[in-house]
Amino acid sequence: MAGPSYRIELADIAAHRYRVTLTLAQPAAEQDFSLPVWIPGSYLVREFAKHLSGLRAHQRGHELAVEQLDKASWRVRCSGRAALTLSYDVYAFDASVRTAWLDSQRAFFNASSLCLRAHGRESQPHRLELAGVPGGWRVATEMRADASGFEAADYDELLDHPFEIGPHWQGEFIAAGVPHRVVVAGAWPSFDGERLLADVQRICEAQIAFWGGAPFERYSFLLWAVDDGHGGLEHRASTALICARRELPAAAEGTSPSDNYARLLGLFSHEYFHAWNVKRLRPVEFATFDYQRENYTELLWFFEGFTSYYDELMLCRAGLVDAARYLKLLVASVNGVLAAPGRRVQPLAQASFEAWTKYYRPDENSVNAASNYYAQGALVALCLDLSLRSRQSSLDVVMQSLWQRSAGGPVSEADILSAVRELGGDEVAAQLHGWVHGTDELPLRELLAALGVDWRDDGRQTVAQRLGLRARESALAGIQVSHVLSGGAAEAGGVNARDEVLGCNGWRLRRLDDAPSLLSAGTKQLRLLVSRDQRLLELDVELPPARAAAVALSLAVGEHAERRRWLGA
Repeated sequence: MAGPSYRIELADIAAHRYRVTLTLAQPAAEQDFSLPVWIPGSYLVREFAKHLSGLRAHQRGHELAVEQLDKASWRVRCSGRAALTLSYDVYAFDASVRTAWLDSQRAFFNASSLCLRAHGRESQPHRLELAGVPGGWRVATEMRADASGFEAADYDELLDHPFEIGPHWQGEFIAAGVPHRVVVAGAWPSFDGERLLADVQRICEAQIAFWGGAPFERYSFLLWAVDDGHGGLEHRASTALICARRELPAAAEGTSPSDNYARLLGLFSHEYFHAWNVKRLRPVEFATFDYQRENYTELLWFFEGFTSYYDELMLCRAGLVDAARYLKLLVASVNGVLAAPGRRVQPLAQASFEAWTKYYRPDENSVNAASNYYAQGALVALCLDLSLRSRQSSLDVVMQSLWQRSAGGPVSEADILSAVRELGGDEVAAQLHGWVHGTDELPLRELLAALGVDWRDDGRQTVAQRLGLRARESALAGIQVSHVLSGGAAEAGGVNARDEVLGCNGWRLRRLDDAPSLLSAGTKQLRLLVSRDQRLLELDVELPPARAAAVALSLAVGEHAERRRWLGA
């Protein structure tokens, strides 16, 4: 029995509409269909069905009624086993890596946004054909291609191969014997594609060596360069990426990557590492996916956080940044985590489970109530790695052991702790459990010192930091409070998020850092004039003394063999 077949037509480019025709041989008497509500790797119900319209069904040339069962599911009552054809439009104008896009410059889609699932036929081969592609446009995907289109082994594989279509730049390289492709849409004319290819090749070679081989026959990086944006979504043999054009390497780029370009290389490294860690080595809860509702796990601190640890570390091991530059990248993560009170409130395991409602739906109080399983999870990985290195092992060995034991398949928290226990003993395993299920501070300073990394306080606080708030300042918009941190002076004085700070102690205030100049000698009291919901309020806030604002890391003088093994430099 033939599996589902999809014809995806770039039907109305000006209106950003795809036309999808789904043909199903020998349908059930009551054939159900559904469109996913989320895409694996991005833990938020995104309601892709909101962009689907005009759904119609035909069998033997006769139109059949389509019954909608819920927000993303439909039923067709068929007449016999003759082929059933569904047709519908999908609006595609989401500038992200998660959904679909169509305009005069480019087409992109994940099948989860376009391809209805035929219930009961998910395990059969799925065919896909493209139509209406403008002349001069190229198609980039890692889905298997033949003379008539593309084929996936099943519905899961169909959803795991994004398509990038357009007059894009493309380059190729071989890493450890495996063909790789980099596709870039929207780049500036000054974009240095050869530099990007050479640098990404080094990342790929370092990671393939780390894991002991590649689990794919080919791999594609599908990058869209835009005015402002940054992110990625992993797939089994490719990744969809988005970056700001200023992150691309230019012809004048120096030997050492700029901060913007280093950020892009870190994104490439992160998503590539996911080809092993989450696409194959994955939570047991993700052994199979339910595309119609949230899929919960407490392990995103491992699959996202540990990947975040390795993404920049691999830049150092690949020789793209030196050890001192890597520490600067690391310290940015450390300072970001230490500045968020939520790290002392929400354990990382809980943050992983609640990603659907908290991480992906942040608000002005998230910094106080939620931890970040990416950045904080990366620091847990750092602490675990350094703890194991003090016992003549490493996190590298843990990751490789898990990969081999699971045969690149599902793992549980018990599996992770067991691997840690065998390499580091009960104490280290208990520490890891405490770090992800508790909210105590991580022993970063002590562990880094043991590997010859000096930790020092750096700089003085801004007025916003002293008050315990975050604000956006501009000449036109003034001072807009975005976050009020728990336990700070601003909270005690009654400042709210979304307040506009107009003045201080009888003076017009345009920059928060000007506030100390408005204090009389010997006083620490600020009387802030704020606008809140069209009302003017005066709030008395005490300005605390300035303290160290951040952490700085540097290499201690002298050789350190384990530090060299850690950084690969």
